[in-house]
Amino acid sequence: MSDLYIGLMSGTSLDGVDAVLADFGGAGPRVVGHASAPLPPALRAELLALNTPGPDELHRAALAGQAVSRVYARVVERLRPHLPANTPLLALGAHGQTVRHRPELGYTLQLLAPAL
Repeated sequence: MSDLYIGLMSGTSLDGVDAVLADFGGAGPRVVGHASAPLPPALRAELLALNTPGPDELHRAALAGQAVSRVYARVVERLRPHLPANTPLLALGAHGQTVRHRPELGYTLQLLAPAL
């Protein structure tokens, strides 16, 4: 029996998005497939700019979250050939791209548009 999950990660280096398709249905976790994609240079630049306060940042952050989600979706599509026929994907986990991390103030902010 397969228990398939996808995990997505884009780190603070902003070099790209990594994804893994893992099966937790056996004696231990097994990697079924993996994929990655670079972040487009303009998106990388915007995410870096959003690390510090700036003009119209709420609007820019919303658009950047949508763009990050589209890159995540492209990476997930690359995993499609690794999905066994008639086996459901149980969950997909993604926390988004961190653009502000202020533990001294008690918050961190990640961008993602899950509806996409």
